[in-house]
Parts: sequence; structure tokens; C-alpha cells
Amino acid sequence: MRLALLALRLMVLAWLWPVTQLNSSTFANKKRHKEVYVGENTKAKHGGRVDLKMKKLDSTKSLLIKSEQLLRIEDHDFAMRPGFGGSALPVGIDVQVESIDSISEVNMDFTMTLYLRHYWQDDRLAFPSSSNKSRTFDARLVKKIWVPDVFFVHSKRSFIHDTTMENIMLRVFPDGNILYSVRITVTALCSMDFSSFPLDTQNCSLELESYAYNENDLMLYWKNGNDSLRTDEIVLSQFFIEDFQPSFGLAFYSSTGWYNRLYINFILRRHIFFFMLQTYFPTMLMVMLSWVSFWIDRRAVPARVSLGITTVLTMSTIITGVSASMPQVSYVKAVDIYLWASFLFVFLSVIEYAAVNYFTTVEEMKKLKNAKIPSNFDTTQAMAFDGCFHDNDIDLVSFPEVSITPNTDRNTQSRNSTVSAPTEGTRLRRRNTLKYNLSYIRSNSYMIDSYSRVIFPMAYLLFNIIYWSLYA
Repeated sequence: MRLALLALRLMVLAWLWPVTQLNSSTFANKKRHKEVYVGENTKAKHGGRVDLKMKKLDSTKSLLIKSEQLLRIEDHDFAMRPGFGGSALPVGIDVQVESIDSISEVNMDFTMTLYLRHYWQDDRLAFPSSSNKSRTFDARLVKKIWVPDVFFVHSKRSFIHDTTMENIMLRVFPDGNILYSVRITVTALCSMDFSSFPLDTQNCSLELESYAYNENDLMLYWKNGNDSLRTDEIVLSQFFIEDFQPSFGLAFYSSTGWYNRLYINFILRRHIFFFMLQTYFPTMLMVMLSWVSFWIDRRAVPARVSLGITTVLTMSTIITGVSASMPQVSYVKAVDIYLWASFLFVFLSVIEYAAVNYFTTVEEMKKLKNAKIPSNFDTTQAMAFDGCFHDNDIDLVSFPEVSITPNTDRNTQSRNSTVSAPTEGTRLRRRNTLKYNLSYIRSNSYMIDSYSRVIFPMAYLLFNIIYWSLYA
């Protein structure tokens, strides 16, 4: 029985042996044909030779694999910070400000481009090196290891430059020290105070902080003290940068605790020359132009009214233009004080002529009421531009004199009888009341223009002295 089973097995093996050999030869032929096909296509594509760039690409890939193996990236969990469970990890920060791109008063923010560099030590990335030289990598390796999660507090927008590649650099030293540098543009909030605008100085700051790790896990500090903040030569159109200063502090959050925070403080002083040309000089000219009406004849109503309205409308346009370029704040700015005070001077010049015209009309109507108009008097010639009679148009000599009333005569006699001649060394002084002075000015309305020619310029000059001494 055993012999029969052995003979059966031998017969089956003898039958399967040719089939196995046939399949092996067929697979070998297919593989050989595939290699020949790939080789022919490669030669046809590259002019009958194998391109060396493919070999270089393969060698680069193998070097990358060797670097990852050298740093033992696969052997560690880089989701955890270095020294997890121990003391806080020190992370040094070094910043170089490349430029301040823009400063917006309307949005109360600024845009800054900077190089942000981090320094820390991760023993998991230490590697043996006979020459003690560091190795530099790009963003592809950064995604596989642990890096600090520093973010910008009060930032509105930020991005990492990616032309032509992401501007990220990672440098690893044999002892595990790491330098991580990134080029960032950030737009951050700056709480500005415009109470002295445009003669103001603004204090802005860019704040850095770890998002996930509080002071028990990560300690941020300036790498080289005050020398950790460096700036290129920065020139701004409307501001002069007075100072760049780093500082540090702590920030408390009720749910997560205390965090280290670094500050980049800079002071901006505004250039005033632009606003002198665009706002202050035109405003001064409009105010002085409104004074021209004081030298124009008070009877020239169209000339003086049109001049006053023109200056008022121009001042309104200047105020509207300045307000459109400023944020809607709830307090008064320095430029608002100047513009509205100047607007008040222009407006008062229009009111001054309205008073002159009114008192002139009242004065002439009284003269016409108390005097009889001759029959040969031409009323059309006596009408001035304001539609009223004027004293220089009527010959008052031919009119009969007004008789003195008995009360006036009695008062005159009483005054002559009671008042004695002053003795030697006695000085008489006539006291004019305010009511008398106002009545005198109303009866001589041309004097209002005479006084205005002096009062308005002197008052405006005094206002400018006070204004510039307070804000300049």
C-alpha cells in the first residue's frame, strides 16, 4: 500500500514539472521584455542614452532618506515637545525687521515683514559628526519634527512667503541645537490715539506668544537681549521711526494660565509737512480771503455775499476731505479744533456783513423818516445795491432843521445853571456806557468794518499762537 502511494506521488510530480518550468520561463520573458521596453522608450526619449538627471534624482532621494535615518526621525514621537514632563523648554527668539509696509489710520493697524528665528535644543535630533558641522534643511523636514507654536497676538492677517519655495530654514547641529527661521508678513492691530493728530506720536507693538504651551512647558526669551531685535534701513512716507525696543512680560488666561509674551515696541512720529500743504495752508488762506470783504464797500451786496459763501463752502470741503481719511472716533482731534475754529472765523465774517448791512439800512431809514424828501429827488438814483436810501445820496442841507423840544431846552438851561466852571487842577471825565457805545456804532455802521479789519486778524493770530504752542 505504501509503495502504491509513493508511486502515485511520483507520477503527479512528473506531470506538474513541465508546467512549472513553462510558467517560470514565461514570467522571465515578460520581465525581460518590460525592461527592454522601458529601456527603448528611455533611449528614444533622451536621444538614445539614459539621462543622468534620473540618477541624480534617485541619489537625492537616497540622501534624504539617509538624513532622516541620521536624525532618527522615525524612532521618536515628535508630537511631544523636547523634555516632556520635565522643566520648561527655553526657546530663544531673534527678529530682524525687513520693512514696515503700511500704516493705516482708518483700520488702526500696521503691516510688517520680518525674519523670525527660533533657537532651542532637541536631544532627539542629535547626530554623530566628526567635523562638527551642522545640516540645513527646508520646509519638507520641518513638517516631520517638533517646532515651537509661536503666533502673533492681535494679528489680523499673516502669511509665510512661498516664492519660489517656502521661506523656511531648519539648521540642526550635532549636539541637538536647532535654528528655525521663517520669513513672515503680518498685519497687526495698533491702538492709536488721534487726540493730537496730525501732530501725534504713536506707540505700536507686535506681540509674540506660544499658543499651546504655557510657562510651565515653554519659556520664550530674547536670544541676545536688546540686540535680539535688528532692523534694516526703514523709510516711511508719513512717519519717522524714533525707536525700536524689545521687551517681555506675562499674559494670563483664566482657563489655561500664564504665558510668556515678547514685545516688539516701536515709536512712530508723524511728518507734519504733508498736512501743512494739504490742510493747514489752504485753511489759513481761506480765512484770510474772508477778510477781504472788510475792505469792500458795504453797499456792494453781491460781491461781499458771494465772497463769504465761497469761503464757507471751501472750508466745508476741506473739513469733509480730512474726515473721510480718518477713523470715526468719538473724541476731538487737534486738526478738528483748527478746522472748526477757522470755519468759525469765516462764518463770523459773513455774519459781520449781515450786521453791517442791517445797521446801515436802519440808519438810513431813520434819516429818511425824519427828513422830508424834495419833490425833485430821484429815488432810483438814491437806491444802492442793497435797496435802501443812503445819506450821501440825499442833500440834507435843504431840509428844515428839527426844532428843539421844550424838554431839551429845559434840560440845557438846567445843565448850564447847575454846572459851575471847574476849578484849577480838576480833570473832567465823561463816562460812556456800553449801551451808548453800541448805539453809536449802530448809528455809524461803517465803523464795524473798520474794527473788523483789526480784530479778526489779531484774534486769528492769537488763536494760532495758542494752538501751535499746545500741540507742536
